[in-house]
Amino acid sequence: MTEPAAPPAAPPAAPPPASAAPPAKPAAPPGPLDLGPLAARIAAEVPDTTGMVSVEGPALVVDRRVLLEVMRFLRDDAKLRLDFLSNLCAVDWLKPNAVLEVVYHLFSVERRHGPLTVKCRTANRTDDAVVPSVVPLWRSAEFQEREAFDLYGVIFAGHPDLRRILTWDELVDFPMRKDYRPPDNFEWEPTPHDDVLKRAAAHQAERREKAGG
Repeated sequence: MTEPAAPPAAPPAAPPPASAAPPAKPAAPPGPLDLGPLAARIAAEVPDTTGMVSVEGPALVVDRRVLLEVMRFLRDDAKLRLDFLSNLCAVDWLKPNAVLEVVYHLFSVERRHGPLTVKCRTANRTDDAVVPSVVPLWRSAEFQEREAFDLYGVIFAGHPDLRRILTWDELVDFPMRKDYRPPDNFEWEPTPHDDVLKRAAAHQAERREKAGG
């Protein structure tokens, strides 16, 4: 008698499903720059800046005479690309130096590093409270420089529209300076809204005329 054929072998078990790839790690947050080597690079690569850039704590201090050249280098250098001016503000150093200081915070969106803090100081608080405007490099500086002018009296040379932004045009002092004292007979009447709009339109017309149309 013929024995029955053996049953067919069971198919091989399917391999276990490949485990899902682990989630990608989030990109590292921006980090600070090493200021010592950076100051040395600036002195070596930006003309006429020897002795004009120094490290002070967590910040670079840049002489106002070379501020635009140094800031342009920080923005355009391929390794730095500090393309985003996050903010700027002013500080009144009434003592011991009697100067005004502008502080800039720069980041690189492209390279993902920063912030870099840059400081620039005026010659004094009276007749030479001037630093160059960085609006030609970062348009975001336009209103922030106006605020520093309005509240501290910093004159930003080359600003396209340097006028008060928070207080009124007739104010003759700077409310955020440390020696500011409001007058005892202070009175203020809000400007009617229509007058504000007319004044803004006049400013815009003046800017267009200066720009040639």
